[in-house]
Parts: sequence; C-alpha cells; structure tokens
Amino acid sequence: MTATATSVDESEQLEPQARPASRGVRLVRRFLPAAVAALSGVLLYVSFPPRILWWLALPAFAVLGWCLRGRTWKAGFGLGYVFGLGYLLPLLVWTGVEVGPGPWLALVVIEAVFVALVGAGVAAVSKLPAWPLWAAALWTAGEAVRARVPFGGFPWGKIAFGQADGVFLPLAAVGGTPVLGFAVVLCGFGLYEIVRQVVEMRRTRAVRRSAAVVALLSVVVPVLGAFASRPLVSDKAEDGTATVAVIQGNVPRLGLDFNSQRRAVLDFHARETERLAAKIKAGDVPQPDFVLWPENSSDIDPFANPDARAVIDTAAKAIGAPVSVGGVVAKDGKLYNEQILWDPDKGPVDTYDKRQVQPFGEFLPLRWLVGAINKDWTSMVRQDFSRGTKPGVFTMAGTKVGLATCYEAAFDWAVRDTVTDGAQIISVPSNNATFDRSEMTYQQLAMSRVRAVEHSRTVTVPVTSGVSAVIMPDGKITQKTGMFVADSLVQEVPLRSSETPATRLGVLPEMALLLVAAGGLGWAVIAGVRGRRAGDA
Repeated sequence: MTATATSVDESEQLEPQARPASRGVRLVRRFLPAAVAALSGVLLYVSFPPRILWWLALPAFAVLGWCLRGRTWKAGFGLGYVFGLGYLLPLLVWTGVEVGPGPWLALVVIEAVFVALVGAGVAAVSKLPAWPLWAAALWTAGEAVRARVPFGGFPWGKIAFGQADGVFLPLAAVGGTPVLGFAVVLCGFGLYEIVRQVVEMRRTRAVRRSAAVVALLSVVVPVLGAFASRPLVSDKAEDGTATVAVIQGNVPRLGLDFNSQRRAVLDFHARETERLAAKIKAGDVPQPDFVLWPENSSDIDPFANPDARAVIDTAAKAIGAPVSVGGVVAKDGKLYNEQILWDPDKGPVDTYDKRQVQPFGEFLPLRWLVGAINKDWTSMVRQDFSRGTKPGVFTMAGTKVGLATCYEAAFDWAVRDTVTDGAQIISVPSNNATFDRSEMTYQQLAMSRVRAVEHSRTVTVPVTSGVSAVIMPDGKITQKTGMFVADSLVQEVPLRSSETPATRLGVLPEMALLLVAAGGLGWAVIAGVRGRRAGDA
C-alpha cells in the first residue's frame, strides 16, 4: 500500500512539470507557421528597390510554399494575410510619410486581404499534382484583381516591379508584368517543391518521378524562358534618334507643404530650363529636340493666369524647343492633372489629361466616411480631379512621345496604349516631393525600367524633386539625378516603332493565367468534395 501511494504521489508531482512542456510545444507548432509567413513577407519586401536583391523573391515564395502546402483553406487565408502584412507594411510605409500612420495602415490592412485570398487558394491547390503551376497562377490572379479594385485598383508592389535588375526581366517583353511575375513566383514555389522531394526521397528511399520532374520544370522553364527572351530586348534605333532634355527644377521645401509654393516650383523649373539654354549656347551640351518637365511643374493654371503663361513661354523660347509642361488645369468647372505641349513660337498646342487618378491623393472616395474619421484628411483633397479619356501621345519635333503620368506607370493598360497609339518613346512625368526621401521614388523608377523592356522603348522620368532618369529600351539607366537638387539631363536616345509580343498581346497573357488559376482552383474544389463523399461513405 505504501509503495502504491508513493508512486501516485510521484506521478502527481511529475505531471505538472510535463504539462508546461507539452503546452509549449503546441504553442510553437501553432504559431511557428504564422511567424515564418510574416518573415517570408518581409523577405519579399527586401527584394524590392532600392536594394538590388531581386533574387530574395525566390526563397520568399519557397518559404511561403512551406507554410501553405497541405493546409486548409482557412489556415491558408490566415497565413496569407500575415504574409501580406509582412510584405506590404514596410513596402508602403511611404504612404504615411506626410499624412500619418492612419491611411498607411488602412491601405495595408485592405490590400493584405487580396494576398490572404491567394493564400487560401494556394493551400487548396497545394494537394494537386503540379501544384506550383496552379499556385503561381493564383498569385497572378490576385495581382490582377488588386490592380482593378477597389477605387480603380492599386497595383503597387506587383512582383514584376521588384525584378528590374533580375535575370527574369526579359520576360516582360513576352507577356508584360503578369508573365514576369508569374515566372518568379513559379520558380520560388518550384524551389520549395524540389527541397520537399529531396527530403521525401531521403526519408522513403523512393523517387516519385512525375513529381520530381514537375518540380524541376517549375524552376528550369522560367529561367530558360528568361534567357531565350533576351533577343526581344534591344536598344537599337529603328526610327533614328532624338535628343531629349529632362528638367528637374526641385521644390522649395519637402512634404505636402510644397504645394503652397506653387509659383516657386514653376519658377524653379523655368530657371533650370534657362540655365540649360545657357549651357547649350556655350556649347557645353547639345541642343535638345524637345524638353520634358515633370508632373505639377506648374500647378498654377497657365490658361487662366497670364503670369504663369509668360514664365513658361519665356523658358520655351530660351531653350528653343517644344516643352511638355505638367500643370493643374480647370476646365468647365472640373480639375485636371494635365500635360501641356508648349511650342516656343505658338504656345500651348496640345494637352493630355491624366486618366488613372490616384484615390485618396487626387480624388477622395467615400468622402463622407473619411471626413467622419478625420476632417484633416478631407482638407488634403478639397476638389477631386477628373479623368481624361484619350491616350497621351505628343508629336514633339517629329517624335511621338507617349505620356504616362506618375501613378499611371503602375497600370499595364495606361502605358501600353501609348505605344499602340504610336509612341516611339515614353515619358513618365512624376511628382514625388510629397513623399520626402522615401523608397517610393526608387520603387517607381523600377516600374519605368520594367516598362522600358516590356515595350522596347526608351523611357524618360522627369520628376520635380528626383530621381529623374533616362532609361534605355533594355531597362538600363544611362543618366539620373540626385534627390532634391535642381538638375537637367540631355541625351540622344533611340526611337523605336516595333512592338514586342507583350505590346501586341496586351491583356491576353494575364487572362490565360487567370484561366489556369481558375482551372486549378476548380480541380481542388471538386477533389475536396469527392474526398468528403468518399469519407462519408
């Protein structure tokens, strides 16, 4: 009896010590995937400019594949959301530079939902044969939806935009940003599947040949496709050359308050243009065929203000070339973000109204709700900008110059239709002064590099405060300015008129990948239903 009592006492003493250990293991097992998913999202962010670490996108998606494979769709949704937060929180931190953390956090919380939905889909298809293919297509589908809704979409952070320095970049000429992004994600998931197959082989001493082949092809095909696409990337002149001047006038102060110095901004750009004219007269730089000013270089409407018109007219006459001026113009009671083609002899002769205006920057959706939350936010966008309806292509000294104003560069259609409308060169006039010295400028510059390869066109990026640049059709930057300095760039650039497969195909590659995603998801749903029925039977 004594021995029995002693053994019971010992077990009661030992059990409380064992319980915390098992509870700790359970907690680790429960939260480890979420922590890893968040860290892999951060890893994906680190792969983006201004860092030249494009290859980190591959292990980021490989780790995400580990987190999602074999999970339920509910777990996939949660892990996808955590991944989205780890990725988008640091990537979009610039959106709160001047307006505080509220809008930044709200944007990320909403955009991460799209990533969560992709996570749920990837978890669902992860049990299928060739799952990396379906999973990568689902990621592309998520980006396609995010680029269109809500409020016109927000494609910032597409995987393609982090690959301006990567080996996969030539694929942009094949099928645009959807194909480029798909290849990177497929390769990342494929890497995880290769590792999984190797571990499984060592454990079971057996090789599943079909699965191993699919895993290898998921990596090999995108890489070989990228190298095979290199001949599509060329900076050879097809229609001669043009000498272009890019003006960066700078702003008197950083942040949103620069808008209160509209006349100073206009004067700065006119002064830098006149300074360049003096260099040309001295023979230090060649005479440009045309001159490109940035977005918001004249927020004073030159059609309504004779003094602003006189300043621009004087600068255009001094440089002796047509100038594209970024203005804010009121027409018929509406406000437009407009590019104005200014002839040195005739004055304004053509205009382009920005078509993809920025929500919460150039127009305020749900104004009543935003005002109820914070009245200061509504005062930042007092009047909504109206949208233009036609592609912007200026004929400047015989050259067709396509215009995609700032935010528009993130949208596939807004750049493509300038090329299909005849553009031989693309200009992306921008204003980044409201975002201080954040990474936003470099992220946007990378977009323009991808667009250059996608359509095989020279791309110029005139920015009020930097970084302004000249980008060759192969995506290489040949000249660029610093940030928050007055400067100008003059360069002879190739003019091209041929169309890449990406330009000709337009939205078709993206639609094809959407069909692949839908096919994989449908297969997964049907397989799941059949599995439950078999279990019930």
